[in-house]
Amino acid sequence: MIETLIALLFAHILADFLLQTGWMVARKKNPLVLLLHIGVVAALSYAALGFTGHWVVLALAASHLLFDAVKTHWPDTGWRAFLLDQALHVAAILVVATQFPALYSEGIWQDYGLLGSPPAWLATLPKGWVPALPQVMLLIGGLVLATRAGGFFIGLFMAPLAPDGPEGLPKAGAIIGTLERGLAFLFILSGQPQNIGFLLAAKSVLRFGSAREDRAVSEYVIIGTLLSFGWVIAVAMGVQALRELIA
Repeated sequence: MIETLIALLFAHILADFLLQTGWMVARKKNPLVLLLHIGVVAALSYAALGFTGHWVVLALAASHLLFDAVKTHWPDTGWRAFLLDQALHVAAILVVATQFPALYSEGIWQDYGLLGSPPAWLATLPKGWVPALPQVMLLIGGLVLATRAGGFFIGLFMAPLAPDGPEGLPKAGAIIGTLERGLAFLFILSGQPQNIGFLLAAKSVLRFGSAREDRAVSEYVIIGTLLSFGWVIAVAMGVQALRELIA
């Protein structure tokens, strides 16, 4: 079951946070654009499972379509709606993984395929790589969730709190946040969480010092920093928990 869960979560994370462009998000009320996004979700889910579970993948894509269609017409576009939408997607994935736990093991990724002879291109891959694929999916998906998804959530949460003040470099805050979450995620997964302290110290010197004369800006930076590190710690803990469950 755990491999099926990881594969579907990996596909969802890539489809929602890496392959869903700003252009697509802005035009999601257009049925064709929404269907394009759902097609990406279905294709990635099908591939991640090892090209199996045809009808299950279609049912999961249909649930994704329903949730996204409701969200596009929902009046609340803030962080609460973001979390609720993602919770519904994850719940649907959990239902599929618990009801059809063997989907991944029936695909071509499990020992080069239980459906017969492996394709020629698959047989050329190193033999030890495919069994480790769930680990690779988990780490890549966790990194994207920590950086990209975290950026969307924190941006929505902090938008109402943004103080008036001089503008910095375009998108500098988003880039800094992505880098700090990515580094923190790698530190935790590599067993060196103490290095997060160096990130906090560096940010304190570079940003808190320039904001100390403006209380609103200081509090804004502190809230955003704590929220950013809290998000990445939660994601890293979830990834570690799933890693321990992989057979």
